[in-house]
Amino acid sequence: MEVIESIVTDGIEVEESTTTISTLETEKSKTEFVWTLQATWHLVHVRLEMDQKFDQPVCKKKKLWETVAEKVTEKLKVDGCIDIPVKAFECDLKWRNMLATYRKNAERAKRLGINSVHWEFFKEMHEVLGRSYEEIEAQRKAKLNGTKLGKAIASKRFTPILPTPTSVTATQLPNTKPPQDLLQLYLELQERKLNMWVQQKALEERKIEAINNLARAITCLAQDSNVQLTQECVMPDIKISQQ
Repeated sequence: MEVIESIVTDGIEVEESTTTISTLETEKSKTEFVWTLQATWHLVHVRLEMDQKFDQPVCKKKKLWETVAEKVTEKLKVDGCIDIPVKAFECDLKWRNMLATYRKNAERAKRLGINSVHWEFFKEMHEVLGRSYEEIEAQRKAKLNGTKLGKAIASKRFTPILPTPTSVTATQLPNTKPPQDLLQLYLELQERKLNMWVQQKALEERKIEAINNLARAITCLAQDSNVQLTQECVMPDIKISQQ
């Protein structure tokens, strides 16, 4: 849709069509990275290879995502199918969206079996990300065995503190959600906020570019009008002198 902006300055109305804005948007779209199937596979392989580095308690995620972006770009260059290098924030955002899709398919696999999932990236991601809680707990206990903390825990008996049962009516049951669903909803909301922020940032950049272009056009028109007025003032003087 073409928008016409009208600006009045010194009694002169200037109409500037924003077709230049659409041209700028087209040029900018050419500089944005497009996630093809091949590029997405490269991202999955590189990110899963670096999964242990991302799981470190103290790590600089920004540096790690820059490394991921460099590796994905190199793989695409080797394949000969890249015009624009992928950026770190684009890899991060793409991976967040893929994680949300993976979690949904993981829940489906728990309910209906792994054969019910047909997402092409699920099997590769599930081999690395699909470790059960029991496996993680066993690894943690194995690390504690032989240490002072592990011996202290093994020598003591703990009585679990159970929450006080509350009466739940039948009308309240449909509205309750397990904690896992709440966590999933929270992660999806955070991803939506991040997507909205990226889109808002790109929109603000385009607005600034459009305003700058419009200001330059107005300046050029003002200069042309000043030159024309000067010429009109000089011409009568020349005619009088000739008479």
